Amino acid sequence: MTDSSDHLQKLGDIAARAGLRRIHMLAWRDLDDVEAGGSEVHAPEVARLWAEAGIEVVIRTSFAQGHPSHAHRDGYQVVRKAGRYLVFPRAAASEATRRYGERDALVEIWNGMPFFSPLWARGPRVVFLHHVHADMWKMVLPPNLAKLGDTLESRVAPKLYRRSRMITLSPSSKREMLDIGFRDDLVDVVPPGVDPRFSPGGELSPTPLVVGVGRLVPVKRFDRLIRAVVAARQHAPELELVLVGTGPDRTDLESLVHQLGVQDHVHFAGRISDDELVATYRRAWAVASSSVREGWGMTLTEAAACGTPAVATRIPGHVDAIAEGQSGLLADDDAELARHLAAVATDHALRDRLRAGALVHASQFTWTNTATQILEALADEALGRRHRPGAGSRA
Repeated sequence: MTDSSDHLQKLGDIAARAGLRRIHMLAWRDLDDVEAGGSEVHAPEVARLWAEAGIEVVIRTSFAQGHPSHAHRDGYQVVRKAGRYLVFPRAAASEATRRYGERDALVEIWNGMPFFSPLWARGPRVVFLHHVHADMWKMVLPPNLAKLGDTLESRVAPKLYRRSRMITLSPSSKREMLDIGFRDDLVDVVPPGVDPRFSPGGELSPTPLVVGVGRLVPVKRFDRLIRAVVAARQHAPELELVLVGTGPDRTDLESLVHQLGVQDHVHFAGRISDDELVATYRRAWAVASSSVREGWGMTLTEAAACGTPAVATRIPGHVDAIAEGQSGLLADDDAELARHLAAVATDHALRDRLRAGALVHASQFTWTNTATQILEALADEALGRRHRPGAGSRA
C-alpha cells in the first residue's frame, strides 16, 4: 500500500468509526470566485481528500461569476447560490431545512461574517476561523459597518460560539481568539498544507527578483512593499518586483509606481495559472509580504516549498508561516523590510542558507495532515456527543 493510500485509508477509518458519511461545509466564497484567495483554497483541498477517502462532501458558497450554481469538483459537490451577504441567511436556512439532504457533520468556515451555526445547527460541528479580523474591518468597510463587524466579532460571537469546537491556522491566531473570549480548550490549531506541485526546479532569475502574491486589497499593503523595494534598490540596484494577483487597489498601486518612477522595475502580472505561479516562485530570489493581517500566509509556505525564502512583516500568521532566520526574515517596520530585501538580494551566503531552510520548513505542511486533523476534530465531536446526555438536541 502506498503512502497516499495509507493516508486515505486512515481518513476513511476515522470517518467510519465516527459515522461520518456525509459532511457539509459552509463558506463565504468558492475557489472559482474571481476574488478567491488563500481562504478559498483551504476548503477545496480538505474536501478533495475527504472525497477521495469515500466521504460525501457538499460545499455551499455564494455565487461565483460565470459559473453554474451546481457543480462537481474533485469528487465533491459545490453549490454556489446567493450574493455576498444573502449567502449567510440562505445557506443557514437551506441547512436547517435539509434542502441539500441529511448530513452527519457540519464545517462552518468563518471568514469575517459567521453563519451563526450555534443558533440552528444540530449534530457534530466544527467552526474554522482563519484569523481575527480586528483592524481589517476599518480597511474594507465604511465606519459604521466596520464598527458593527468588529463588535460582532469581538463581543457577540465569542459568547455565541462559547461551546463550539473551533479550529484556526496558527498559534498566533489562537492567542488572538483567546484575547477576545474564546475558550482555550475548544480552540485547535491546524496549519494549512502545501500542494506537491510547489517544488524546487527551473532556473533562478539572473538578476534579483522579489515576488509578492495575493489580492490587491488594502490589508495586503502592497504600497509598503513597493516603497521597500525602491529603498532596497539603493543597495541592490538591479532588484525588481513582480506583483501577482488582481484587486481593487491595482489602479492606485500603478499610480504609485509611476509617481515613484519605477515602472521599469515593478511589474503587475495579474492573475496567472497555477503552473505560471510555480514558475514565478522558482525564479524569485525571495517572496515578500507587507500585509498587516494574515491567518497564515500561504504564499510564503508555497514559495518555501519551491526553495524560495520569505521576507515579511512581523504579524500574527507570518510568524508561524516563517521559521525566522531559517526560512525567511521578519521585519518590524518598513525600513527593516527594505534592509532585509537588500540583504537577500546581495548576500549570497544568506540567500543560500535561507533557500535550504525554506525547503526543510515547508516539508512539514501537507494537506493530508490538515484534512486528517480537521476530520479527527469532527470525529471527536461525533463520538463525544453520543455519550453526552441530551447532546443530540444541543447546537
